Amino acid sequence: QVQLVESGGGLVQAGGSLRLSCAASGSISRFIAMGWYRQAPGKQRELVAGITSGGSTNYADSVEGRFTISKDNAKNTVYLQMNSLKPEDTAVYYCNALRLVLTDRSDYWGQGTQVTVSS
Repeated sequence: QVQLVESGGGLVQAGGSLRLSCAASGSISRFIAMGWYRQAPGKQRELVAGITSGGSTNYADSVEGRFTISKDNAKNTVYLQMNSLKPEDTAVYYCNALRLVLTDRSDYWGQGTQVTVSS
């Protein structure tokens, strides 16, 4: 069973920084991609940043240039460095892992970590 545990959320002032961590139970090399999603109150969950097993990354337009996703295979951990935070970044942030075995797709989610940016 895959477990993803997020940490690093909290309260920060606008313009500040936070680094989120997502620790996986077992090797993250088995996932074809991992990512960070967020969900603000009353809004749909949206993709913030993703990273493939090969290291390719993609970002939502709203965070491009401010957020950086990275991973450490040795630590089975994915990170999201968030700089120049804005109040509109306030949300619960979720870690996601995607595993694909032949045609069988499995999505795994963490429990979420709250990020609150004050103006």
